[in-house]
Amino acid sequence: MRELSDATVMAIIRGRDADAAVASALVLFDEGIRFVEVALTTPSALEVVARVRAKAGPQVRLGAGTVLTAEDVDAALAAGADFVVTPAVAPSVRAAADRGVPCAAGALTPTEAWAAMAAGAAVVKLFPASLGGPAYLKALRDPFPAVPFMAVGGVGIDAAPGYLAAGAVAVGVGGPLVADAASGGDLDALRARARRYAALSGAAS
Repeated sequence: MRELSDATVMAIIRGRDADAAVASALVLFDEGIRFVEVALTTPSALEVVARVRAKAGPQVRLGAGTVLTAEDVDAALAAGADFVVTPAVAPSVRAAADRGVPCAAGALTPTEAWAAMAAGAAVVKLFPASLGGPAYLKALRDPFPAVPFMAVGGVGIDAAPGYLAAGAVAVGVGGPLVADAASGGDLDALRARARRYAALSGAAS
């Protein structure tokens, strides 16, 4: 997931409608968001991944989130995912590493961050980042300067630059970016928000 540090933003789709989730993912890619994760808690999530992959083509970076087991990893790959994301240091982290699949593994504490990297994570997903904010991320990075952290959880557009300045390679954003679009909400409003987040990649470079 080396390209993630250039992309700066990963969008997280977690909705209640499969068609709306597909449409939201395509809008995000259209507006310059280069990494999109579809949470497996979304109805027909694997179908959503397959449909987005078919429409957007192989050039996009499309992942599956809330991946907890080795079976989840295999199902995500079969649907066309490039990477997986977990909410914790779950069995899926080692399973992804064994399959050569990049994994962003959820962790909050120093012990969890270390365990995630030891299990083969490509990125440590600091979650929920809002619990400690950029100052906590900076404190984590002091003993772990080589660990690539992605801040996820309550990262609004105004908070995102603080996490990037504290050393996050990227931010993962669900509600503040996608809002209700993946449940049938306004796609034009999603486009406007996506443009603002996509601009962070230029500001961070």
